[in-house]
Amino acid sequence: MLLGAVWASPWTLAGLVAGLAGMAAGASARFSRRDRALVFVRWPWGPGGAMTLGNVILATGGDLEASCATYEHRAGRCSHPPVRLGDHERAHVYQYMLLGPLFVPVYFLCGGISVRNPFERAADHYALHGHGWWPPSLRSYR
Repeated sequence: MLLGAVWASPWTLAGLVAGLAGMAAGASARFSRRDRALVFVRWPWGPGGAMTLGNVILATGGDLEASCATYEHRAGRCSHPPVRLGDHERAHVYQYMLLGPLFVPVYFLCGGISVRNPFERAADHYALHGHGWWPPSLRSYR
């Protein structure tokens, strides 16, 4: 776990910078053992929800307990129950800990913020079932 956090540290540093900038506009921070991240809540920028950078989660709401729809549900591909936002973002923390500085380029090569991205579908799967945070289509690369 510690080695993964060190490997993800370049993106964690970027998240800290963004989080501290958000604090100047009213955000607050706390460490979440459950989500394995420093969480900035009431982060003032973005369309809503949350974004993960390394071991930092930037959440526009007051906490990570909010329910949200999965990417596939929003796209009309299936009907899923709502998931806990923090569970979805924790999957991204694990993905960063495995890929470290490579995560963001690989994430965008896989489709960016969309239902087509296997990292987003895996994060939704993890939030729904509590396992499977790594994309099945990329399992042989882990």
